[in-house]
Amino acid sequence: MAKLQPKKRSKNLSDAEIKQIAEILDGWSDKLTWELLIDVIELRMFNRYTRQALYKHERIRNAFELKKNELSGGGKAVKRVTSPQLQIALDRIDRLEAENRRLESENNMLLEQYARWAYNAHTRGLDHEFLNRPLP
Repeated sequence: MAKLQPKKRSKNLSDAEIKQIAEILDGWSDKLTWELLIDVIELRMFNRYTRQALYKHERIRNAFELKKNELSGGGKAVKRVTSPQLQIALDRIDRLEAENRRLESENNMLLEQYARWAYNAHTRGLDHEFLNRPLP
């Protein structure tokens, strides 16, 4: 009887890989599920991650939810043209618009976090000079 080899664990996601996964989601145009995303990530990045591993990264989770909402809204008509160059340009515009929406969402979350930190620093009596001291 053959002995089963345990599956090799994929490496931890770095910031660059999280960014790459968010960009994959920016260009997504078909049905979106966690399993389909995991399959595409495995094809492009040669690592297979679980839904839980992806979901615990806020940038990936938010990009996924933003794209899922966009796709389920169905408000955008699919543009198809006869010129291949024009179609490539339209696809690129769609991807860049999706990336822009994702980055705006991330920026808003960071602004909310900053406001929270500023409030908490103020309640502790930390002033602007203290907070802006250079790192050691």
